[in-house]
Amino acid sequence: MNFARLLDCLAADHARLREVAPAGLAAPVPTCPGWTVADLTRHVGDVYLHKTLAIREGAEPDPWPPAELADAEPLALLDRGYAGLLAEFAAHRPEDPAGSWYTPDPTVGFWIRRMAQETVIHRIDAELGTGRPVATVPDDLAVDGIDELLKVFVAFGVAEWGDYFTEILAGSPGRAYAVRTDGAGWRIRTGPGVFAVADGAGDDPADVTVSGPPAAVLRWMWNRQAAGEPSGVTVEGDPEAIAELRRCIVTATQ
Repeated sequence: MNFARLLDCLAADHARLREVAPAGLAAPVPTCPGWTVADLTRHVGDVYLHKTLAIREGAEPDPWPPAELADAEPLALLDRGYAGLLAEFAAHRPEDPAGSWYTPDPTVGFWIRRMAQETVIHRIDAELGTGRPVATVPDDLAVDGIDELLKVFVAFGVAEWGDYFTEILAGSPGRAYAVRTDGAGWRIRTGPGVFAVADGAGDDPADVTVSGPPAAVLRWMWNRQAAGEPSGVTVEGDPEAIAELRRCIVTATQ
């Protein structure tokens, strides 16, 4: 996706989050156990401010968050964070450097993509928490989100912080996964210390196949279905292999 398109998606999903959150700030968020919609809203505002400073100062602020934010009113914090984030995006080119934990791409463009994807997932959380209908996720944003999750979170996480995945992957016999959605696919290979992702699901047999429309696969990957809600995704294969994939994703995205 180009950066202009990502910024448009960020704007739309932020607007939707800002619209639905006031309807139930005290409501629990089923997809974020222990959080209310107010906690979720405050978290997104925190994240926006953190990335604003990462771009402005060239390094991710640490420690974070500052004590002054603990009692901030959630919607005011969200507004403040979003305004600051947009100002930094407007003041920089996507290729400009920025502080980032993702060493392969420490740029402003990385944060444009990351904030678009962060926001779509959390506006779904807010919709589920407030009982509002879940708005459509555009296919291109969903495909990009699946790609980001698999490559940036899980594959990079296993390569960079392998100790967190040792218990999951140390006994892996070596498995193949195919993820298929409209117009895109990925091939995943796991094993001890390995989570490798390649574009294209291919035609070779896989231990697990995950398939469905882009938005459904994105929500399945991020575990963003309400209890009892049909996922719209078909998952075929060995239950132990499915559990291995799910545990890798959960560990990488905690």
